[in-house]
Amino acid sequence: MFDQSTQSIVIFTICVVILLVVFCTFIVTIIYRYQQKQHSYFKELEDLKITHENALLKAQLEMQEYTFQNISREIHDNIGQKLSLVKLYLNTIPRPKTDIPDVKISDSVRIVSEVINDLSDIARSMSSEIILNNGLVKGVEFEVAQLQKSGIYEIRLIVSGNPIFFVFEKELIIFRIIQESLNNIMKHAEATKINIHLHYNSNQLNLSIEDNGKGFLKDEKKHGTGLNNIKKRTSLLKGIFSINSGKEGTQITITIPNNQNENA
Repeated sequence: MFDQSTQSIVIFTICVVILLVVFCTFIVTIIYRYQQKQHSYFKELEDLKITHENALLKAQLEMQEYTFQNISREIHDNIGQKLSLVKLYLNTIPRPKTDIPDVKISDSVRIVSEVINDLSDIARSMSSEIILNNGLVKGVEFEVAQLQKSGIYEIRLIVSGNPIFFVFEKELIIFRIIQESLNNIMKHAEATKINIHLHYNSNQLNLSIEDNGKGFLKDEKKHGTGLNNIKKRTSLLKGIFSINSGKEGTQITITIPNNQNENA
């Protein structure tokens, strides 16, 4: 049997150990809760940052669309009408007896007519009404037709699956993404072939745009304004953006979720 002194030491040691365990448990619990609160705090900050950035981006896009609409109306209401008036004046000029000036007048009328048509197409591309009235697929078909007129590109549009009508704002952003992509190809790629593929399924829209141009360098991928605009618009739609570029051309792939109850 232990004497009384030994028993006291054992009891004291056990009490100390228990206190240490309780203390350590208390410290660990405090640290764990602190880390949880810290994690929650940083997550809230990140969510606020994302919300703020999305709000700014949405405001920028709305301002851009407002500018597009103003330019489109200016082209249609003012420039287009003045050119039509010029065409009317040319057609009412008395024809001289010689044929040479008459040919010049006819050529002038033809050129003015072409300019009026080109400006009308530009105004339609800038306006959001083409998407509002006809939907995304028809809007893209219009853009493809404009490129085909140039005779520079062999361009093909493929629409597969069962086309889904997104909310207007979402379809407009997708349309602007496609326009930005085509603009990048025309400005930088030196391509001759362009393929656009819209594949619809019940969960998402898969958009693919590829060309046979000279491709991008890594630094150009990071700093290109056009690509950054496409990435921002894709992010606003909670989509996934990827790009594969090399000597044989560039392919942009964008996946956009089908959230029918969510506005863009």
